[in-house]
Amino acid sequence: MDEREWLAERFEEHRSHLRGVAYRMLGSLTEAEDAVQDAWLRLARADTSGVENLGGWLTTIVARVCLNMLQSRKSRREEPLDTHLPDPIISVEDGAVDPEQQALLAEGVGLALLVVLDTLAPAERVAFVLHDMFAVPFDQIAPIVGRSPGATKMLASRARRRVQGAAPSPDADLARQRAVVDAFFAAARDGDFAALLAVLDPDVVIRADVAAVHAGAPTEVHGAAAVTEQILTTGGFSRLARYAHPALVNGAAGVVLATRGRPISVVAFTVTHGKITEIDIFANPTRLRHFNLTVLDD
Repeated sequence: MDEREWLAERFEEHRSHLRGVAYRMLGSLTEAEDAVQDAWLRLARADTSGVENLGGWLTTIVARVCLNMLQSRKSRREEPLDTHLPDPIISVEDGAVDPEQQALLAEGVGLALLVVLDTLAPAERVAFVLHDMFAVPFDQIAPIVGRSPGATKMLASRARRRVQGAAPSPDADLARQRAVVDAFFAAARDGDFAALLAVLDPDVVIRADVAAVHAGAPTEVHGAAAVTEQILTTGGFSRLARYAHPALVNGAAGVVLATRGRPISVVAFTVTHGKITEIDIFANPTRLRHFNLTVLDD
């Protein structure tokens, strides 16, 4: 085995971990893969003879690449909203979990958390993800974000307060989540306003990419009454309920809506204390093609 082959083998040992780091920082599967590939290219060109902890070295490289991507993204906020919704990870509810997906979903990375992370400043997000999710010491994070260890600790603390106050934690009981989602679709199918209100949290929010809404319609609606009215007025859920395939979306109960084996949208639910607190709808055909929709193989 020559040196390049040995290096490639060592890199593959860390690939799943690096994708997990990048996905949490970016919320995008394709960008996470790009960041990991960039790390490989840098590794192939670097002199690593003095590197004692290759995993830590690669994590640092990926973090720097992700920070640059986040900073570039912040400067392009005029782009459509759906480019900033996090990519969901979709799997069969009762099937075996792909090892790579399992690595991405470790630590309970739900869509609600990723949405909140996307509101953080780039340096805050990097500091929070590295320290709170991967236990990287602040003195190692500081050079990445260009701050002192003390200032880096403050970045992570500020991000932590934002996350704790805004990202609802899904119920641990998946069967309970599924029962709530089923009740939601039953109420939508029957046009039952009261039943819909009963399963929605008063502060529920529904978010959709631009492909999932009518032209000129809002892509984000807040409040149980407003969300219920939108659901019943548009009638999308009632018409498509029979095409719903149960799936796991970032480890939580969700559905893939498909006709004749062709996915037309993915709907993710965050269920907290028996109520739906967030609904995320993905219908952009380009994004759907990149999702792992093996749920439809039957």
